[in-house]
Amino acid sequence: MKALLLREIKSFFGSPIGYLVIAIFLLLNGLFLWVFEGDFNILKSGFADLSPFFTLSPWILIFLIPAVTMRSFSDEKKQGTIELMLTKPLSIREIVNGKFLGAFLLIVIAIIPTIIYVVVLSKFGNPEGNIDMGSTLGSYFGLLFLIASYTAIGIFTSTLSDNQIVAFIIAVFLCFVFYFGFEGMSGFMGSFGNTVASFGMDYHFKSMSRGVIDTRDIIYFISVTVLFLSATVYKLKSLKW
Repeated sequence: MKALLLREIKSFFGSPIGYLVIAIFLLLNGLFLWVFEGDFNILKSGFADLSPFFTLSPWILIFLIPAVTMRSFSDEKKQGTIELMLTKPLSIREIVNGKFLGAFLLIVIAIIPTIIYVVVLSKFGNPEGNIDMGSTLGSYFGLLFLIASYTAIGIFTSTLSDNQIVAFIIAVFLCFVFYFGFEGMSGFMGSFGNTVASFGMDYHFKSMSRGVIDTRDIIYFISVTVLFLSATVYKLKSLKW
C-alpha cells in the first residue's frame, strides 16, 4: 500500500494538479479573508478570530476535493487499467486506502500554510496573543475529519462512472447533502429538527469548532469515512467478479 500511496502523491505533484489545488485553496481563502469586502474579511471584523476561515473552507473544499478525487478510479476505468490494478498483489481495501490517503494528504498539505493566519492574528491581536487557541485547534482538528469524509465520498463516486465530470458532480452533490442538507431539512422537522441536523457534518464540525472535542463527533466523522470507503471496496469487488 505504501508504494501505491507514493505513486498517488507523485502523480499529483508530477502534474499541475497538486500545485493547482494548493494554489486555488490558498488564493480563494486569502482573497475572501484579507482582500474582498464582506462578512468573511477578518481585517474588517475587528476581532482576532479565525472563524471566517473555518466557515468558508468547508464550502471551498466541497468543490476542491471532488476535483482531486474524481480521477481516482474513473480514470482507471476509462483507460481499461482497473482490471490490471485489481490483479496486483494488494487487497482491494489496500488499493482503496492508498488512493484515499494520497488524496487526503494532498489536501492536508494545502491546509498547512494557513497556520500562518494563526501566527499573524496572534501577533497583531490586542493584546498580543489575544486569540482563542482552544477553538482554533478544535476547528483545525474538525477540518481534518471533514477532509477525510469528503475524500472518502469523492473516492467512492469515482467508482460509479468512467466519466470524471459525472464523478465530480455526484461527489459535490453528496458532500453538499452531508454537510448542509440535514441542517437545511431540520428547519422543517419541528421537534425532530435537532435530531435530523445531527446527521449532518456541519452540526459536528461546529461542535468541534467550539474547542470541545466530543467523542460523538469523532465517531460520526470516522463512521462516514469508513462507510464510503467500505462502499468503494464493495463496488470494486463487484467489478472484479
